[in-house]
Amino acid sequence: MLKKSLMFLLLSLSLGVSAAQKINGAGATFPYPIYSKWFSEYQKTKKDVEFNYQSIGSGGGIKQVLAQTVDFGATDAPMSDEELKSAKNPIRHIPTVLGAVVAAYNVKGISSDLKLDGQTLADIFQGKITKWNEAAIAKLNPKAKLPATDILVVRRSDGSGTTSVFTTFLADTSADWKSKVGAGKNISWPVGIGAKGNEGVTAMISQTDGAIGYIELAFALNNKLSTVAIKNKKGEFVTASVESITKAASNVKDFNGDLRISVINSEAKGAFPISSFTWILLPEDKSSAVLPEVRAFLRWALKDGQGLASELHYAPLPKKMAEAIIKTLK
Repeated sequence: MLKKSLMFLLLSLSLGVSAAQKINGAGATFPYPIYSKWFSEYQKTKKDVEFNYQSIGSGGGIKQVLAQTVDFGATDAPMSDEELKSAKNPIRHIPTVLGAVVAAYNVKGISSDLKLDGQTLADIFQGKITKWNEAAIAKLNPKAKLPATDILVVRRSDGSGTTSVFTTFLADTSADWKSKVGAGKNISWPVGIGAKGNEGVTAMISQTDGAIGYIELAFALNNKLSTVAIKNKKGEFVTASVESITKAASNVKDFNGDLRISVINSEAKGAFPISSFTWILLPEDKSSAVLPEVRAFLRWALKDGQGLASELHYAPLPKKMAEAIIKTLK
């Protein structure tokens, strides 16, 4: 009798596990903290849906979506027209939240109020400025006591939307960077040491005196790293915050059609200049059994999920934009 009871229990557990619909996604590390929170909260309301998300970088996410090995992708750098044309099914870009890429640093003797403009930041990442007390940095920080510490540039080693956002800003503010290095998910770095994912870059900065690198804001705050106040188009030195990220999107008015919208180096007053939307890549495969569930999750994320963004240092979408996207997802 005991043996039969055990067999019945095991069978029941097996059926319960198999009944859960698994949805697989992969891509950007930039939104990983908020997506993890969303998946956890959503599963409380839809216990029969289970999300598996691989935080492998935007480049990897795009590759897996195109290879049809995942149900959805995630990226901080929109797919190119060529990439979209090569897809077997139409792929929609769904903005989910706004975030910021910050220049985080770990330098003994420098407090958390360091200021840099785009040109100086580009010169650091190009290897033209190699000491923390060089004239270009000192000019922007006249009251700071800058040490003669060597600068160690830390950057991504993998294909990354975070890299695309950061290098797009550098190319927009430095003609030299634009002509010699350029912007994209993968670039040929002039200097520095590479690390994988926002997690890897964060760890490297935390462990190394003199280091500077670019990471998503939540990673900097959660690891108590100092971040640079960046000069925006209005000439203001702005630190990244939910408020300054939100202001970067304040000039966006059109929420229809192609939503591969850039707010990098926004002209809005008070905007943090290295802000960006992050996108879910949704393949419109009508034969997919999980497409309705992914759409249902996205509707929840664009409505209820937006309220969880600020606590994880992301900015929610403009309300009218979220409402417009929800309508199209129905």
